[in-house]
Amino acid sequence: QVQVMESGGGLVQAGGSLRLSCSASRTRIPVYAMAWYRQAPGKQRELVAAIIGGGGGGATQIADFAKGRFTISRDSTKNTADLQMNSLKPEDTAVYYCAVRGVRNGDNTWGQGTQVTVSS
Repeated sequence: QVQVMESGGGLVQAGGSLRLSCSASRTRIPVYAMAWYRQAPGKQRELVAAIIGGGGGGATQIADFAKGRFTISRDSTKNTADLQMNSLKPEDTAVYYCAVRGVRNGDNTWGQGTQVTVSS
């Protein structure tokens, strides 16, 4: 069974930075896609950023609210994906989840999430 682990959340002041890390194990290398989502209280889960496609490349998707502030990177040889978040805002406060898809038409496997809190 695929295992997905996140780390790196915490409390930071507005304008600060955090780096989230995700690793997937017990699955093929490389997986088809790795992505970060977030869910704030009372809101739906939304995509933050994703890298789709294995090997050394892959297409990157990033949400409009994250453009210019967040960067996703991936090591496809290790099935890890990091989310570097800069210039954080209080509205970025949420639980951040890593999602891993092994094959193109497969289902996502989710991590348990890591809390990010940005104070004003």
